[in-house]
Amino acid sequence: MAAPKRDIKYLDRDFSNIRESLIEFSKTYFPNTYNDFSPASPGMMFMEQAAYVGDVMSFYLDNQLQETFTQFARQTNNLYELAYMFGYKPKTTGAAQATIDIFQQVPSKLVGNDYVPDYDFALTVESNTVISSALNQDTSFIIEDKCDFSVSSSLDPTEVSIYQISGEIPQYFLLKKSRTAISAKVRSKSFSFTEFEQFPTINLNTDKIIGVLDIVDSNNNTWYEVDYLGQEMVYDSIKNTNVNDPNYSVDESNTPFLLQLKKVQRRFATRFTSETNLQIQFGAGNPNDTDELITPNPNNIGIGLPFEQNKLTTAYSPTNFLFTGTYGIAPSNTTLTVRYLTGGGVESNVPAGDLTGVDSSTTTFNLPNLNANISNYVFGTLAVTNPSAADGGQAGDTDEEIRQNTLMQISAQQRSVTLDDYMVRAMSMPSRYGTVAKAYIEKPTLNNQVSTISTLCLYVLSQNSLNQFQQATNTLKKNLRTYLSQNRMIGDSIEIKDAYPINISIDFEIIVLPNFINSQVVLSCINSLKEYFSRDKWQINQPIITNDLFVRLDQIEGVQTVKDIKFLNKTGASLGYSQYAYDLEGATLNKVIYPSLDPSIFEVRFPNNDIKGRVVPL
Repeated sequence: MAAPKRDIKYLDRDFSNIRESLIEFSKTYFPNTYNDFSPASPGMMFMEQAAYVGDVMSFYLDNQLQETFTQFARQTNNLYELAYMFGYKPKTTGAAQATIDIFQQVPSKLVGNDYVPDYDFALTVESNTVISSALNQDTSFIIEDKCDFSVSSSLDPTEVSIYQISGEIPQYFLLKKSRTAISAKVRSKSFSFTEFEQFPTINLNTDKIIGVLDIVDSNNNTWYEVDYLGQEMVYDSIKNTNVNDPNYSVDESNTPFLLQLKKVQRRFATRFTSETNLQIQFGAGNPNDTDELITPNPNNIGIGLPFEQNKLTTAYSPTNFLFTGTYGIAPSNTTLTVRYLTGGGVESNVPAGDLTGVDSSTTTFNLPNLNANISNYVFGTLAVTNPSAADGGQAGDTDEEIRQNTLMQISAQQRSVTLDDYMVRAMSMPSRYGTVAKAYIEKPTLNNQVSTISTLCLYVLSQNSLNQFQQATNTLKKNLRTYLSQNRMIGDSIEIKDAYPINISIDFEIIVLPNFINSQVVLSCINSLKEYFSRDKWQINQPIITNDLFVRLDQIEGVQTVKDIKFLNKTGASLGYSQYAYDLEGATLNKVIYPSLDPSIFEVRFPNNDIKGRVVPL
């Protein structure tokens, strides 16, 4: 016998509505079986209990649905999971940064007729050297990059001054270098692995975890951190030397490191599961039978697919073209040593001059067999300080910050989509691979029509040791091309070109109000123009609006009238200027000086000499 059809209401979700629906259901389908619906009746007790359970289940159903949306989730662990799903990595602490000045003395030596520093006694302070606070012993910093006093370049200059003299002869010179340090302590923990296991995980449990510094196994193999286990290409840097690459070693002073992509099978991904737990996950491949380095060919593409028919409809990815699901290898029968960083917080924003202690246990001389007495003295002169206060230290992300940062990350997804994305990405390249001072990007044009081909022209400029603009070296362009390759859209082709610095000088004439000192007013005008033409404020293809300069000088106290402002193009490499001449008069229209069609930037090369003014009579 077929079950009778019942009219069931699925829209009731709260206690009172469910209770009323149950009463109505009983009256409709069981009118003769039960008809006592008074509050104290046994039947009402069961119906209200059922309504109670339904209300609770509705609450949990609503809550579970709510927790799947980033905009509405309230539980911290769910926010962490949603953040990682959309590519945002929550921060459990904010590390402060500080500029550290590092000093050492070296003896003098006579070269020809001059006394110069004896760099045989130069020290090397290794990366991750601990710098301690004088006021708070619990706060310490580590320098990020190695400091070698024997090397000086435009990117890493060594300041030299006379420290001690005897009569008129220098006895010791003082060397100074600067490095960036972060508020962190290096901690270490070892994990043993036995039998092979797919996707093994380990956990670091402590407060204020900044991140993993490195992981090395028992065989001294390095494991690389990736954003996700399917990512097999990582950035790798090597010293720019003649041995490593003779084609680019000529630019060693400006570009000390070469950036390259490296395919790795030993990799791991990290994720915070709470404010005090960092989970580290490894791959699923067997290290004894890995297929990570197989080159694709018609015989091995898709060998992990179960049926031949699947190969016809499957989308293939170069990250896993075999479909074996290894995603890197898993450690087995080894011990991993994990070094990680902890620290940061508001308390790490120490004042200027507070970071004066240095752990010299890893500091060494570059050369052996030095004079014992002198080397002992020199080693004892190693000193550090922070000339300005550390900043950036803060607490970790709040729930609302995780939510908002995740929503922002969804639209970006670490891809360079717009022209501005490429420009910002180019200027964010670490300086050890070369400094991109200015960047400008556009689509190429042909007969004044924008090309439909997905080729982008990226124009860049670098800087020398005096922060003056210069054209980028081939080494810097190579590093930049590699740096951009992993984040560009698949259809974009990027051509990196040189922008052109146009050097100018400025002569102005002003009339000064009575009772003002002419020289002081002229000096104020010169300083105002220096600020206006500061390199940090100028971009490639930015025009000079001369009316703005007239208004600017008119606002200087003591200036009655600006009579004239003249611009002159300065050229000549022998004089320290750019080699590129430019017709400023021909490029002027309606008192606006436009840059050339080839992307260029105006620069006052020597502000102290190239900005001149004089007072003229009324």
